[in-house]
Amino acid sequence: MRWWKSSIMKEKGEKNLSTEPYKGVRDFYPESQSIQNYITDVWKATVESFGYQEYNASILEPSDLYRAKTGEEIVNEQTYTFTDRGDREVTLRPEMTPTVARMIAKKRKELSFPLRWYSTPNLFRYERPQRGRLREHTQLNVDFFGIDTIDAEIELISIASTLLTNFGMSPEQFEIRINDRAGMSKAFSEMGLSDDQTYKMYKLLDRKKKIDNFDEEAEKIIGAPLDLSKVKSIAVTKLIRQLNEIGITNVKYDPSIIRGFDYYTGIIFEVFDTSSENNRSLFGGGRYDNLLDIFGVDPVPTVGFGMGDVTIRDVLDTYGLLPEVISTTDLSICVTKPEYRDFATLLAKDVRAQGVNVSVNYSNKKVGDQIRYADNKKIPYITCIGDDEVKGETFKIKELATGKETEVTRNTVTEAFVE
Repeated sequence: MRWWKSSIMKEKGEKNLSTEPYKGVRDFYPESQSIQNYITDVWKATVESFGYQEYNASILEPSDLYRAKTGEEIVNEQTYTFTDRGDREVTLRPEMTPTVARMIAKKRKELSFPLRWYSTPNLFRYERPQRGRLREHTQLNVDFFGIDTIDAEIELISIASTLLTNFGMSPEQFEIRINDRAGMSKAFSEMGLSDDQTYKMYKLLDRKKKIDNFDEEAEKIIGAPLDLSKVKSIAVTKLIRQLNEIGITNVKYDPSIIRGFDYYTGIIFEVFDTSSENNRSLFGGGRYDNLLDIFGVDPVPTVGFGMGDVTIRDVLDTYGLLPEVISTTDLSICVTKPEYRDFATLLAKDVRAQGVNVSVNYSNKKVGDQIRYADNKKIPYITCIGDDEVKGETFKIKELATGKETEVTRNTVTEAFVE
């Protein structure tokens, strides 16, 4: 027996390997990948229409980058962190903001601000998988660097709103809730809260919708009942008024919106699905002006947000907005006899040169089976190669949905695809 055969033989009683993916991640079969591509395409087309440029980076970062931003506990308990063969501690990125901050800091003096950047990275977090949250997902990140006025918030919220309408949602199906971290800090200071009390209140507010005893817990922290209605923000009032003026009216002030990340310094926002079936936060973001501090370079005012693919898939499914899966193949060439395979292969080459995606059916199955196969794969057009086609160099291309046939030559195949 050859060594390679013996080396992979299972010991007696050994179980077969599982076909399941790692817990909390997904396999993307072609149909699912088609939806994933659709989501990414809408993301990119929308943000690029606002003038944003794409950037990227490795999924690996030094673990110290996340310790400096979020602390030891997050790195140890919620990330995939390990020591590489060079004895360096590295982490699979759980978010993109520290990476883009590092990139900006590296070329702080070379870059020409303002910058409009976006990315669509894979992110990894070690947490309990649940609806809308997995251990790995793809996320759109949009950041506007270099503008310290409210214009940046208006643009980012406009992009967020446009993204959802471009996915087919109506303004009634989502709500944009806005708060002001700086305004909250000022209000808590005026209440006489210490920095520690303010920090604890932020953490409690971030959990407000997940607990039933918020008022009780808030009173424990501040020593008196908390009335959020008394917390006002001039910045939010101005922002909402200006958003209304440009046609974004599904916005409201919500002092309980706080966002979990500590690096936010001003306006923050979250977008909520209004459906009773999926009434939850979809994504959010805000202003963070001081994140470059950890790199020891001059700060850059920034507003950004992130939208995950898992939650957007859920909401599109809720509203019946998932796209119909279509084939990336335009034309299937049916081969009626084995001796016509070479002819079909050369024909396919010529047709591809005309910008048509073509597959050749080499199965040797009956013509009817080949047609059914193309239809099952949602390939819209088919042509069958038989005696007449080989001798005459003309072909009938059939549109499967309508039955319409168009006769073309080898060089005029694209005429069959003209509406």
